Amino acid sequence: MSSTSNIYNVSSLLSLQSFDLPPEKAIAAFVFAAVNYTIILFCNCLLLFTIIRNKSLHQPMHILLINLPINALIGSTALFPHIMQRLLFDTSTITFSSCVTQAFFLHLYAFTVVFILSAMAYDRYVAICQPMSYYTIMSNSHLVKIISLVWLTNWALVGVLIILLLRLPRCRSYLNHSYCDNPSLLQLVCGDTTINNIYGLWYTGVSQILSVVLILYTYLRIVIACFRNKSSSNMRSKALETCGTHLIIFLLFECLGLFTVISYRIKDISPDVRKFSGVAAMIIPPTLNPIIYGLRTKEIRVSVLKMFKRKVYVS
Repeated sequence: MSSTSNIYNVSSLLSLQSFDLPPEKAIAAFVFAAVNYTIILFCNCLLLFTIIRNKSLHQPMHILLINLPINALIGSTALFPHIMQRLLFDTSTITFSSCVTQAFFLHLYAFTVVFILSAMAYDRYVAICQPMSYYTIMSNSHLVKIISLVWLTNWALVGVLIILLLRLPRCRSYLNHSYCDNPSLLQLVCGDTTINNIYGLWYTGVSQILSVVLILYTYLRIVIACFRNKSSSNMRSKALETCGTHLIIFLLFECLGLFTVISYRIKDISPDVRKFSGVAAMIIPPTLNPIIYGLRTKEIRVSVLKMFKRKVYVS
């Protein structure tokens, strides 16, 4: 009777792993987090605004690119305000409902990035390997289908992940992590998590395998096409300009994400390393994505410079 009572009377407040920082370092960390969050908001909103405002950028490549800053804003907003609150008020508690909400949006962010980058790789493949049919294949209706598939699929799959979690009873209130995600929330459960583990591994494995295979295949075809036809058209050169950027972003996110997943399976790993890898995977890509794409994509770079020059001239 007592064990059953403990399961169902567990507190709705959860305790997260502390940052273990003295007051002066906590303030410095808060300032760093606030500045970083501001940079993420500014750069991603600027990229989003630039593409939406300029009709010349309403091309399939840029329309797909819009989804990266939207997703980055979702992920960073799910993480940064909570971390900043913890650092400022020296608290490590969070309500169970808020924790589950944060886990949902962080997982949505992480998996959606992979699918967006895969869709962008497909766009580059069509642009370089089938340039004459590019606007036929990447029509507005096709773009809507691709974008809808990316978002709706991930909303549904992450939703199932969270529903499977919520069906299980809790008997613990301490998370061995600095923010909420599915693996850390499963540590609070006293029931059988076999189905959750199988579904989580299946979801992660399928999404990673599909994205990696698609991106490797498209880049292999792009390299072959470039070697076969050295006389590049205007569209081909524009497409190639973003390929290196796209690959850098994908490899960066994959390495950080893979290390974070592996850190959960290694019991002897330092808690500080686990905390750093988890937070870095959520901080670095949203910060670098708009900066790298803005600097490397000529059309976006020119549009941003024109917009700022116009503002300076008007003022």
